[in-house]
Amino acid sequence: MRAGERAYETLRSEILDGVLGPGTVLQEVEQSVRLGVSRTPVREALRRLAADGLVEPTARGTIVTAISRDDIVALYELREALEARAAGLAARRRAEAPFLAIGERLRDAPRLLGEGEEGLTRYFEIVDDLDRAIDEAAANPFLGSALRSVQLHSARIRRLSRHNPERLRAAAGEHELIVEAIIAGDAELASHATHVHLHRSLTNALASAPADEGATPAPADDDPRVA
Repeated sequence: MRAGERAYETLRSEILDGVLGPGTVLQEVEQSVRLGVSRTPVREALRRLAADGLVEPTARGTIVTAISRDDIVALYELREALEARAAGLAARRRAEAPFLAIGERLRDAPRLLGEGEEGLTRYFEIVDDLDRAIDEAAANPFLGSALRSVQLHSARIRRLSRHNPERLRAAAGEHELIVEAIIAGDAELASHATHVHLHRSLTNALASAPADEGATPAPADDDPRVA
């Protein structure tokens, strides 16, 4: 793997995992020493991270971007449109095999969620595999590209539920329903189950996120954005 690619992957993972939190300043010299590469690969990595929206240049240097409550709402508005459509397409196109395997793994979620950080990591690997399976089954490269961009930022928000066992167990059940609907070829149910999952995830994310000025309140059940 090229030095620039390695620097990018490392920094991106650290941002998504919260190791490098919002507002962290990423100086080229400091990061090149820490990552064991020259400044050129670090500069390349920072450019790619800026294109992803994960960092931004400021007078102090390049910093990790913050995620406001308004950002969370806006992201979920887009996720609902994209992910509900993708799940419906996946159900319509009936690619059963990968979803049968993922459904079997999801049934093990309650045990994994009781095994601490290692179990959480394995559970989120299942969720990531489900996202990829839906993307592939939907078989729409334009939709897939948009989904991957959204899921990149969703990974940062997902950390807000890592220490909420009740929400994680509920989310596992919601993922199972999505998988069952896709296997059954029920596009309407797959879309609706995705909508319900995202509505509940948004409510949890806003309840867990720190308050910020001018924040948008959590949507009510009759809010047209989540109805």
